[in-house]
Formats: sequence, structure tokens, C-alpha cells
Amino acid sequence: MAIQWFPGHMAKARRQVTEKLKLIDIVYELVDARIPQSSRNPMIDEIISNKPRLVLLNKADKADKEITEKWLAYYRSKGIPALAIDSQAGKGMKQIVSMSKEILKEKFDRMQAKGIKNPRAIRAMIVGIPNVGKSTLINRLANKNIAKTGDRPGVTQAQQWIKVGKELELLDTPGILWPKFEDELVGLKLATTGAIKDTILNLQDVAVYALRFLTAHYPDNLKERYSLTEIPEDIVELFDAIGKKRGCIVSGGMTDYDKTAELVLREIRSEKLGHLSFEHPEDYREDDEPEA
Repeated sequence: MAIQWFPGHMAKARRQVTEKLKLIDIVYELVDARIPQSSRNPMIDEIISNKPRLVLLNKADKADKEITEKWLAYYRSKGIPALAIDSQAGKGMKQIVSMSKEILKEKFDRMQAKGIKNPRAIRAMIVGIPNVGKSTLINRLANKNIAKTGDRPGVTQAQQWIKVGKELELLDTPGILWPKFEDELVGLKLATTGAIKDTILNLQDVAVYALRFLTAHYPDNLKERYSLTEIPEDIVELFDAIGKKRGCIVSGGMTDYDKTAELVLREIRSEKLGHLSFEHPEDYREDDEPEA
């Protein structure tokens, strides 16, 4: 499954990010806590270069808490500051500013040593792929609806400076998604969590991946949600079992596989199957790891 999705505003966004980088003290890289590596843009490391960075694992409320803790430890082991947040509920917001101050302490100490008694606000750039919650985070930090939000990827399509109190100024940027997913698994993970528009995908393929993952890693969640005593090994039988339990039936009593796929993905995204993480730090080799 070669997923191609690279709207023109995303190509423009990369140029804008590069141009504005010299104005920035720190970069907030926003990722989905359920898929921290797959929701990173491979171009980000190249784009932001040596700028200080804080990785924000957003939607932590939807992820498996134990796995999220492993991801935080993973980033710390690589010298990358990281924080788990829930921008929808406002959890972790205060820590963003305090961690930024800690990361930039040496820079602002140097400014004070040069005679600047009242250092300016921290200037931060938020980057990330579509639908990781950038606009929601900005609105929560600013405590008002400044940035446009939506439940579909690609809502933010322009840049704007946003003041957050006296200590922080944010530069919002459009989400940047790479033009092609060379790794099919990355595309499936992004599709499962809703980072890619459903209209460009075969949802049955995505649901097959999701159900196989749940069977392997969260079998009890799957059994409980769909009242299954056992999980069929055959994926078609599993679709049939779920479809019949939930009324996804067409004339003649046959399973409506499209509706079943939509149901499963909708319930994964709305946490009906519990808090799920679709990748673990141990899944990644040394050459897959981000650099500090």
C-alpha cells in the first residue's frame, strides 16, 4: 500500500519552517503518543538542524500508559527532552513552559550576562504531521480559541504568532507530511489512528492490520468489546464475528465488511477498546532512532 498524500500547502510549509527557524529558541515536536516514531516526520531532523527540541507526546490519554512511560525513558536515554501531554484536557501544559526554561537556561543566562535584565519571552515553533493536535495545544496554552481545530488532518494551512502569557510566544505551522510512506507499516499505523484522510485509503486493509495487532497485543480488550469468547485465527472469521455482533449485515445475512472496518477503526480512535499503543521503543533499531 503506497500512500501518496502531499498537498501543496505542506511543501510550502517546509520552506516557511526553514525560513523562520532563525527566529526560534526552541522547537516543540508534537507526536502521537500511540505511535511516537511513526508520527514523526523524517524531514524534521534535517529541517530543524541543531535547534533545541522538546518532544511532546500528545494524546497520552488515548495511549497505553505503561508504554508511554517506556517512550519517555527511551527519549531521555537519547538525550532528547520529552513530555507526555493531553492537550484536549490541558494536562502537562505547565510543564511545557518549565521544561523549556530548563532547556534554554544557558542561552537566557548568557543574555542576562550581556546586560539584558528582562529576557524576552521564549519563542517556540510547533511542528508535526497533520492531526497530532497542534491547534488544540495552542488553544489550550493560550486559553482561548486562536488556532483553527478540526477532527480531520490538514486543518492548519498558514503560520501565525501566538502569545501565551508573558513567557512564551508560539509560531504555529501547517502540519508537514512526507510525500510517500516507504514503509507500509508506518502508513497503516497512521491510518489506524486517523492521521491520514480515510477517503484515500482502503479501510478494510487498515482494519485488518488493526485487528491483527489487537489480537497479538490486546486480546482481552478485543474480546471484551465485541463479546468474544475466543478470537478466530482467520481474519475473515474475525470480521464476521464482529460484524454479526454489531449488526453490520447486508441482505442475505452476509457481513458488511466495509461497515465492520469503519466500526472497528472508529471505536479504536474513540477509545472504546481502551488505551492502546501501536508501537514500542524496543521495536526500533539503532539506525531508526532520532538524534538529540
